[in-house]
Amino acid sequence: MAAGKEIRSKIKSVENTRKITRAMEMVAAAKMRKAQDRMRHARPYAEKIGRVAAHFSQAHPEYRHPFVVSRETIKRVGVILVTTDKGLCGGLNTNALRLSLNKLKAWDEQKVEVDVCAIGNKGLGFMQRLGINIASQISGLGDTAHMERLIGPVQVMLDAYKEGRIDALYLVYSRFISTMKQEPTFKQLLPLTAEEASEKAEHHWDYIYEPEAKSVVDSLMVRYIEALIYQAVAENLACEQSARMVAMKAASDNAKTVVDELKLVYNKTRQAAITQEISEIVAGAAAV
Repeated sequence: MAAGKEIRSKIKSVENTRKITRAMEMVAAAKMRKAQDRMRHARPYAEKIGRVAAHFSQAHPEYRHPFVVSRETIKRVGVILVTTDKGLCGGLNTNALRLSLNKLKAWDEQKVEVDVCAIGNKGLGFMQRLGINIASQISGLGDTAHMERLIGPVQVMLDAYKEGRIDALYLVYSRFISTMKQEPTFKQLLPLTAEEASEKAEHHWDYIYEPEAKSVVDSLMVRYIEALIYQAVAENLACEQSARMVAMKAASDNAKTVVDELKLVYNKTRQAAITQEISEIVAGAAAV
């Protein structure tokens, strides 16, 4: 019965694993609802300030902010990469990192250098293994995004753009579509493109600035970028909990299937051992 003991040990091990995945599934489901609420509450503000920034970029003030001025040549770009701190969330990080890798290959062919702001441990580790320059990074955000913690790493990239050390700034994150679907997203943050501005702008008009155009536009553009980054992190957190809940449910279901198969094998093994013992007893009695 050595084989039977081994199978019983495997059954117990898989059942213990299933208890863990079930617990993680329920925890992720509880966190998912809160994360989705925060993400949905942040969306209207991000959309509204995006339209306001689009109007500003289409207007013709006496001051043009650097964020709306395109560079003639692109020699170095910045990427803000938003991933999770922890794993066990299916292919969420893999899809975002695969999208980033495709863009990195395209830039490498064009001899364009890249600086990365990594938000989340998974993206940070991936970029470090590739040997990409990490301009700034932050991890350990927890289950809630706090703008005061994001401002520092993001400001490093904004300063680099203002000073001309990078010629464009991009954002990579996972966009929440539904509980079962999360979409890796790549978008250009800076400079604000004319196509994007035209899509968001409902009308074309000029403004009267008080006290002056520079202070108003500077503040607005910084708030615009901060809102986009916060929204991306909120979306990614909602995606993380949704993906983890689905992944843990799949793991629990698979564990149940494995346990059922192992129990069937155990019963067959036990039945074969009993049949063999009976045969030996009958053979011994016949010999006597």
